[in-house]
Amino acid sequence: MNKHWRVETDNLGITWLHFDHQDSPVNILSHAALEEFDTILGEVESDKPTGLIILSDKKSGFIAGADVKSFRDNTDRAAIEQHIKEVHRIFQRLNDLSTPTLALIHGFCLGGGLELALACDYRIARDDESTRLAFPEVKLGLFPGYGGSVRSIERMGALPALNFMLAGRSINGRTAKRMGLVNSTAPERQLMAAAADLISKKPRNRKPPFYHQLLNLKPGRLLLSRVLEKEVRKRVVREHYPAPFALIDHWKEHADNPQAMYASEATNLANLLSGDTSQNLIRVFFLQERLKSLGGGSNFRPSRLHVVGGGTMGGDIAAWCALKGMRVSIQDREAKYLSKAMGRAHALFKKKLKKPRLVQAAMDRLMPDPKGYGASHADVVIEAIFEDAAAKQELFQELESKVRPDTLLATNTSSIPLETISESLNNPERLIGLHFFNPVAKMQLIEVVHGAGTNPELIKQGAAFARRVDRLPLPVTSSPGFLVNRILMPYLLEAMEMLSEGIPAPAIDRAATNFGMPMGPVELADRVGLDICLAVANKLSPFFNLKVPERLETMVEQKNLGAKTGSGFYNYKNSKAVYAGGEESNNIPTDLADRLIFRLLNESVACVREQIVEDADLLDAGVIFGTGFAPFRGGPMNYIYNSGMQQQQQRLQQLEQLHGERFHPDLGWDELLQGNNI
Repeated sequence: MNKHWRVETDNLGITWLHFDHQDSPVNILSHAALEEFDTILGEVESDKPTGLIILSDKKSGFIAGADVKSFRDNTDRAAIEQHIKEVHRIFQRLNDLSTPTLALIHGFCLGGGLELALACDYRIARDDESTRLAFPEVKLGLFPGYGGSVRSIERMGALPALNFMLAGRSINGRTAKRMGLVNSTAPERQLMAAAADLISKKPRNRKPPFYHQLLNLKPGRLLLSRVLEKEVRKRVVREHYPAPFALIDHWKEHADNPQAMYASEATNLANLLSGDTSQNLIRVFFLQERLKSLGGGSNFRPSRLHVVGGGTMGGDIAAWCALKGMRVSIQDREAKYLSKAMGRAHALFKKKLKKPRLVQAAMDRLMPDPKGYGASHADVVIEAIFEDAAAKQELFQELESKVRPDTLLATNTSSIPLETISESLNNPERLIGLHFFNPVAKMQLIEVVHGAGTNPELIKQGAAFARRVDRLPLPVTSSPGFLVNRILMPYLLEAMEMLSEGIPAPAIDRAATNFGMPMGPVELADRVGLDICLAVANKLSPFFNLKVPERLETMVEQKNLGAKTGSGFYNYKNSKAVYAGGEESNNIPTDLADRLIFRLLNESVACVREQIVEDADLLDAGVIFGTGFAPFRGGPMNYIYNSGMQQQQQRLQQLEQLHGERFHPDLGWDELLQGNNI
């Protein structure tokens, strides 16, 4: 009796193989599911039906991929290699069936699921936007290892397949058809009939154009591999993210020999999966899944949002939520801000949605509302006005009298404690923080801020709202700077201190990016806006004894605010940072990276000690998704644990002796060493 697969045979003699993995919301290629699948393939070999159609009974999609849980903390190279070779054997068995085979794809078809589909003779994808095909393995520090690097190139051609694998991006059914990944698409009502028709007719598969085949020859591989490596180096460093480079090398060395390609897949995947980068990226994947799960603890299903504040942040929050299907009203006292907000929203919708009818539908969901009438109908109200406690108190006092008793009231403040803002409310426990990050359309995290008296159900509602707009909720305790700004600010201010010492901005930024940060702190400050950095620094400095650099204050006074004014620590031309400070000297200190990163690590330890978030894992998730902290290192606390806590503390003490008391180790280091928070 099969546990995960169900076999049906219709009156045409076609076998329909339904995948419905038990005890899982999605289909995954677990060891048990693969063993069953192998047994069923043996039965198909014996019975010889007129066709085999593989489909999913999960509403969410076809197959989400391999069982990532089985990869976590799995560093036994021999065992990994043996597992991959076993899956190769099973998929080759599917590939070699004399019976024509077809994968019927809906929803997501990812990683190992797409590799299984490619082992079939034919593939049909449901024609709607929920259908997404991808090889996301590169995001886990891997590349397709169940035969996907071989079969995708055979189906699509070398350059399209390599670009597809290197990007890790998802595509819809129509794009997949155009690229040669699937044979055809069909609407849901015609899907099963189209599959039966295709497998009965057994058409010849289209091959990639001849010039793609030339690229698989050695001269073509040597040339193209150099081009691909150059493009990949623009995004990542080989030492930090070896997987994309390993994929290119794998293809360059073995593309003219399929059997060698399969063997190379097994060897490469075993090496990558057992390495630190992949294990840390898998950790980040599960941190992301944990944040997603936090949005599932409430029945709250908001559909209407009212945003007060039409500036950059408020306008962009409103636009993003309208993009995600909510009906949004946006309020501001000055019409010019609403006009600008609507213009930015239209640009976002055009970029994301492309089709004019979808853009217009999104614009129809976003309503300028200068008088604030939408507040009385809203499920959620978010305040996003300027950072002034008195102004926010006055606004919420007014809003409390307008909104429904069950409306979720939230502030987007970045630095003012929740308790201060809620003092004006008759029911202060109903206020939460929903702190978005700039730019709203790119930053995945929302801090769901709560105080000691906050109604716990509202925290769950805040998390549910974050998931409703496709963002990751992070519950944080109300305190100055919350989590992300508090941890980020010492890091940025240390960079400002270095500038005041005469160290060139590019040298500072290079030290950070060499560590693995996506952008250096000086350019990051410019991108955020020096006025915003100064405002947050001034708010936090009384609480954490932070020194606010005079140069930062001077630049804000002179209206040199960074990228948005075209001039900050860098000049900006066509959005590109250009350093105007002349040649760098050779006397650059060697401890720049340590000075930057240890300010961040020390503050992370303090936040764990103070329980700003529930545990160290949530801190890592918040700092990765809120600041871009080097994902391949698995988060600040993970980096501390894996690098030796005692050595890290000693290095902080050395930095304190060299550079002053701002490097004094937080008390939390002693707690970590005693094992209280590990």
